Amino acid sequence: MQREEIEALFDQHAASYDEQWANLAPMRDALNLLISSALSALPADAHVLCVGAGTGSEILYLAQQFPGWRFTVLEPSAAMMEACRRRTEAHGIAARCDYHTGYLETLPSGRRFNGATSLLVSQFILDREERTGFFREIAERLVPDGYLFSADLSADQGTDDYRRLLDVWLRMLTRAEVPKERVDQMTRMYARDVGVLPPEQVGTIIRDGGFNPPTPIFQGGLIHAWFTTLAPLPD
Repeated sequence: MQREEIEALFDQHAASYDEQWANLAPMRDALNLLISSALSALPADAHVLCVGAGTGSEILYLAQQFPGWRFTVLEPSAAMMEACRRRTEAHGIAARCDYHTGYLETLPSGRRFNGATSLLVSQFILDREERTGFFREIAERLVPDGYLFSADLSADQGTDDYRRLLDVWLRMLTRAEVPKERVDQMTRMYARDVGVLPPEQVGTIIRDGGFNPPTPIFQGGLIHAWFTTLAPLPD
């Protein structure tokens, strides 16, 4: 999927995004709990880069848990960014956020972050080298020993396990009252527009992007998550 298509897709759904996924809040909450736990070793005044922040759910949670943290919000969809800005303003944390509409390569250089999150972002990069480069871009913006928490759709699509899991996943979306046309759209996307790779391959991509071998920390249906730290530079 091309960048312009991704932006248009999320622009289209921004206004109803949070309402549409409200019935899946338990999975979001579990993921946020693990993010906060994995990143809790960061300093009290940490600055965290949130890549593809969407409407900012993890930012709202982390800001409540860690009142001294600041956030750089990176989101390519202007409509999603506006929704995130409104939510952070409503929760009184906008002063702790720097907003940047765009991609990693357009983020001003020079600032180094203590940690970064990337939730359901790299899966849209189909080319393996480009996907590795995505994580390398994050790595280059972290302080030594900086943390990364990453989540993506992940499975071995050539197996019976995947077909069974996909069936349950789609039934879960239907039970959560995600509109049928949205479920049908997502099913088509999984087949051609999303890089759904086996977990071990995603882990290798993250490692090759400049990180220590990532530790799997979560699976909820098709969503897998990992955490890791920046690999030391070679001598």
